[in-house]
Amino acid sequence: MSSLKTAQRLSPSEGLKLFSSEPVLKLGEMAQEIRFQKNPRPVVTFVIDSNPNYTNICVTDCTFCAFYRKPGSSEGYALTVEQVMEKIQKSAELGATTVLLQGGHNPEIPLDYYLSLIRETKSRFPQITPHFFTASEIQNMALVSGLSLEQVLEKLYEAGQRTIPGGGAEVLSERVRMRLAPKKGGPQKWLEVHRAAHKIGFKTTATMMYGHLETPDDVIEHFENIRNLQDETNGFTAFIPWSFKPNHTPLQKKVALGSTANDYLRMIAFSRIYLDNFDHIQASWFSEGKKTGQVALHFGADDFGGTIFEENVHKATDHVVKTTVEEIKTLIRETGHIPAQRTTLYEIIKEY
Repeated sequence: MSSLKTAQRLSPSEGLKLFSSEPVLKLGEMAQEIRFQKNPRPVVTFVIDSNPNYTNICVTDCTFCAFYRKPGSSEGYALTVEQVMEKIQKSAELGATTVLLQGGHNPEIPLDYYLSLIRETKSRFPQITPHFFTASEIQNMALVSGLSLEQVLEKLYEAGQRTIPGGGAEVLSERVRMRLAPKKGGPQKWLEVHRAAHKIGFKTTATMMYGHLETPDDVIEHFENIRNLQDETNGFTAFIPWSFKPNHTPLQKKVALGSTANDYLRMIAFSRIYLDNFDHIQASWFSEGKKTGQVALHFGADDFGGTIFEENVHKATDHVVKTTVEEIKTLIRETGHIPAQRTTLYEIIKEY
């Protein structure tokens, strides 16, 4: 389905009013109507995937991250290409068709390492899509290699990569980004990677990690940024929000209250209404819990994310939720929808 903006597109001021004051159940009703206009059948997709990491060494010092370790730390690690392949082999044995690989910004890793990860994955596991490296990791590759952003992306594409995950966006507001992760730069740093990637031919996702320092104005700014880029490139496949997990992070002391299930449902519903040029909104059984994830399927979401056989970033904050393919199918069925396995690009492989 092509991503076309609606005739009744919300302006930022209208969006702010709706997001801030509309009852969450009303938002959900509006969002669900739009969801079925875009994706008429009661099908909810999921992907069989894993989310391993190749290094936790990072020089960027994001205040919301409990996963990274500074260079020289006794707890730091950087896996060899073979060690990463062993992790992907385990995912392949479990039926994965996507591996979302990410890591810290490690200045000791050369560009050839990342290219080898792609080539080896494509060669050894042709059934797996290498959904590797967030925008800030790609910025780090350009910095370390001395190449331009476009040159790095071209090399990733030539090696066989076709999709890029949307992690590292946090909230695309100058005020928030510079408080959360000043070394990553403002919103344009994330946007320029996705813009350049879309122009080369990559498809990517857009994300948001909320529930920390943002205000409703910052949320609207985030949505405006990704909606405008989607108008320009039509390169995003889906939008995926999740809430900040504070445990063991430097930011924990600055965030008095965590977000609630209602906050998540509001975010899911509002994203479906505001992002009129996005085909898919992803609900999460993993980040928000299985019951909240199920409810989100009645608030405008049409995708249930992945199986996530391995995950370490949320785990570092003590947030651990596990599932199986069979349980995901059951969770979707319990909401009155038809479960369907999909590819990274949201092509349906099989309905159940």
